[in-house]
Amino acid sequence: MKAKDALQRLQDGNKRFVSDKLDGKLNNSERRNALTGGQSPYAIILSCADSRVVPELAFDTGLGEIFVVRVAGNVANTESIASIEYAVAHLGTKLIMVLGHESCGAVAAAIAGGDNGNNLNLLLAQINPAIELAGEKATINTVVRKNAEFVAYELTVRSSIIADAANNKELEIVSAYYNLDSGKVDLL
Repeated sequence: MKAKDALQRLQDGNKRFVSDKLDGKLNNSERRNALTGGQSPYAIILSCADSRVVPELAFDTGLGEIFVVRVAGNVANTESIASIEYAVAHLGTKLIMVLGHESCGAVAAAIAGGDNGNNLNLLLAQINPAIELAGEKATINTVVRKNAEFVAYELTVRSSIIADAANNKELEIVSAYYNLDSGKVDLL
């Protein structure tokens, strides 16, 4: 599936989600059995681990349709990049969406600063470039948007596999923002 078609499927699914008209297809034993031989997801979603943001629901997808990588603040750490590389190089997925969301707690913690312990400090430090890009008086949601855009850019800087696929027009990378109240996903 081409990237533009994959993006349209995500947008169509999000419209169904927002209007409470989920079709719930591809979520049964027949679908599970069909996937035992492999997968070919049409999109990769790098999303926050926040429990309020569930890409499979937000885009009304079934089993095997999207390859979801979730990490607080939707940061591009080594493990999340490696997972995305796998989907690009071995599954042939043509679309990556970096999905930030309204009122992200990881972004709020990064803005607040302070000592959050070694592991969380390392994760939150990866949000600092977005804070700088947004400016010192930016709101949390402005930083969330900047972070999604920055992470989308960083994927091509930090991965030759992703960069080569994008440069060869085999892959498209988009950033997006999930609105908690409506469930609507806005492309950035």
